[in-house]
Amino acid sequence: MKTLFALLVSFMAVAQTKQSLVIIGDSLTEGYGVEASQSYPALLQNKLKAQGLDWKVISHGISGSTSASAPSRVKWVLKNPPQIVILALGANDGLRGLKPESTKKNLETAILLLKEKNIKVFLSAMKVPPNYKGGQYIQQFESVYPDLAKKHSVLLLPFILQNVAGKSELNLTDGIHPNSKGHEIIATDLLSQLKDHL
Repeated sequence: MKTLFALLVSFMAVAQTKQSLVIIGDSLTEGYGVEASQSYPALLQNKLKAQGLDWKVISHGISGSTSASAPSRVKWVLKNPPQIVILALGANDGLRGLKPESTKKNLETAILLLKEKNIKVFLSAMKVPPNYKGGQYIQQFESVYPDLAKKHSVLLLPFILQNVAGKSELNLTDGIHPNSKGHEIIATDLLSQLKDHL
């Protein structure tokens, strides 16, 4: 029979080897309009477990947040550093027509904070609706993500809604936020993009 000390040592070893993945995002990550268990972070956790990958997925989604919140939220996450952070912010910047230069600066600050702690960073690309604020704004905004990924050697993930946006059967009545079926697709897409890097 194991002693209490041996059990504690065993537990601590498991706790120390448990790997975590934090997703810093907005209402899409929060799972607006669906049950927490139906949000893509929760579904990704289940899919990773089914693949035999022992990762804890932590959702850090706050509805309405912009890239301006990225640095402060990263500092909070660093209080208990994960192995991987996915930055999925900027959609609200685009919808509000905020300056792409500001979005880029905010995300870059967050990326540098994470890289200083040797945390693997994944950057989720963001898009704005076609013809929104004109083609020049769209080009400037959407170029923020590949530019940062290249400059700082982080993995660029495709737009989180690439297979969901514009499909009424996969979205809530607001036409913006995914329903449970949409979140399932997002989780499946993320799994395929991440599994070779875990």
